[in-house]
Amino acid sequence: RKDIHANPELGFKENRTSDLVAQLLTSFGLEVHRGLGQTGVVGILKGSSGNNAIGLRADMDALPILEENTFEYKSRDDGVMHACGHDGHTAMLLGAAKYLAETKNFSGTVYFIFQPAEEGLGGASTMIQDGLFEKFPVDGVYGLHNWPGLKVGEIAVRSGPMMAACDEFEITVIGEGAHGAMPHLGIDPVVCAADIVTSLQTIVSRVIDPLEAAVVSVTKIHGGDAFNVIPKQVDLAGTARSFKDSVQQNVESEIFQIAKSIASAHRCTAHVTYTHQFPATVNHEAETLLAAKAATELVGKDHIHHNLPPCMGSEDFSYMLNERPGSYIWMGNSGDPGGCFLHNPKYDFNDESLVWGASY
Repeated sequence: RKDIHANPELGFKENRTSDLVAQLLTSFGLEVHRGLGQTGVVGILKGSSGNNAIGLRADMDALPILEENTFEYKSRDDGVMHACGHDGHTAMLLGAAKYLAETKNFSGTVYFIFQPAEEGLGGASTMIQDGLFEKFPVDGVYGLHNWPGLKVGEIAVRSGPMMAACDEFEITVIGEGAHGAMPHLGIDPVVCAADIVTSLQTIVSRVIDPLEAAVVSVTKIHGGDAFNVIPKQVDLAGTARSFKDSVQQNVESEIFQIAKSIASAHRCTAHVTYTHQFPATVNHEAETLLAAKAATELVGKDHIHHNLPPCMGSEDFSYMLNERPGSYIWMGNSGDPGGCFLHNPKYDFNDESLVWGASY
């Protein structure tokens, strides 16, 4: 785990990590396939006779973040680090493969899926497009994510929505540049863009049913180069999150409507691009009951959370759940009280969690 942490690789560039995974799987006696999703690895292990098959998935990629930790195994590549625990996920799935290869106390087939490019690049979708489930047909597919908000030895499992759909939008507001001291001689896209940003916040508060969940966040505003020049163009960008297709469609149409209508009112024009990045991660009921049973046998019923609210973050394991039934859980990973959450430059996977994840 620490070797992978020290040598992080971004999505679709996990060459060293894939080599390490393939080498270890081969040493365990598994049949190994490579190349799906560019750097993906699939290990095959057959138990006793049986036609059932299960897929177990771990993600391998790191994030473009400069690590601020100082321990010996910190990232050796400045600007890239494992800030989401995928180093731990990979190590845990390798541990499960090693144990099952040694014992083979199961029937059917296990496919160990090591996926690239989860962080915003859709590596799961790419593996599926390359024939993942045609080449390795599974009855169910299962994944997990470490969760610093839960104590080590605790597991959160729930049927239905677990993580939100992730969409991205870009809005280009076009006006007419002018001198900052004589704005009446131009058409100001800055005021227009500011009005759009404010009005987008009414989607969740005034358009979406209050009993539904949605988020619309503008995260970028770019425009202008000088203090005394009104620019011709202002660029906005942001993210929208939701759990239901109907809510997602409503948010999308409202963003177009608000941007174009307000631009027209300001004598500007607005060009909107809306991209569906990840679908919502929605667990299947029967497979979630199996996941809960396995988790309960491992940590005990008092350490299982069945009713934690879903998260507005996203996860491209959703693509796999759209193709095959399955379930996705959160596994406790909290360390000392001063620890931090995912995607933080001081994050480090808690090694106390390794045995729990591999055992699950």
